[in-house]
Amino acid sequence: MVAAGAGVRAGPGEPKQFRPILGVPMLLRALRPFTGHPEVRQVIVALPPGYAERPPEWLGKLRGERLGLVPGGAQRVDSVHAGLDALSPDSTVVLVHDAARPFVSRGTIDAIIVRARAGVGAVAAVPVSDTLKEVGQGGSQRPTPRVVRTVDRERIWRAQTPQGFPRQMLVAAYAQLPKATADGAALAAPSDDAEVCERAGFPVELIPDSPYNVKITTADDFRVAEALARELR
Repeated sequence: MVAAGAGVRAGPGEPKQFRPILGVPMLLRALRPFTGHPEVRQVIVALPPGYAERPPEWLGKLRGERLGLVPGGAQRVDSVHAGLDALSPDSTVVLVHDAARPFVSRGTIDAIIVRARAGVGAVAAVPVSDTLKEVGQGGSQRPTPRVVRTVDRERIWRAQTPQGFPRQMLVAAYAQLPKATADGAALAAPSDDAEVCERAGFPVELIPDSPYNVKITTADDFRVAEALARELR
């Protein structure tokens, strides 16, 4: 469970993963589908610096043989590394999930596990329904970005989590992740674990998911989350 981000876009206050949605901390909502799943043997949560040693009281009470807490890193890849290192040696399938996605369904988790056990990477995803526009170089920083072209959305999906992999595949993919290009310029960090496996040449499949499995990023997203929580309880 990746929960080490600062969540600055959510506004001032405690880290967003600890903020409540209808009275329940978002991280706790994200954890429950996994800690309550009969086939999930262990959950490791990567937390911001200092929180693994001094977690919120409600999280500290859950720590034990089945749920561990580790310090995360500056980037997602660092947090996933820390989680992998803390897993029990007999874990053969690994799922990675964002703490900022508190509404994942049991059906999605089941489908990801099935494909990962079959030897491929599996990514929860939904097809893109919006029209997509590409802007010019540096256009995202302009007050009024200029459109270069409209992107064909026919084969475009929006990746979500959980993402599941045979453990050996994920470990091998991270081992192959280069730190820099041949000329010494830093590579952009992969945006998710599927991309790590893609770069290493491993097969990755998409598992159709629900749009309810949203990522909570901004203060406005929390208002959407409250509405979803009311509907889904």
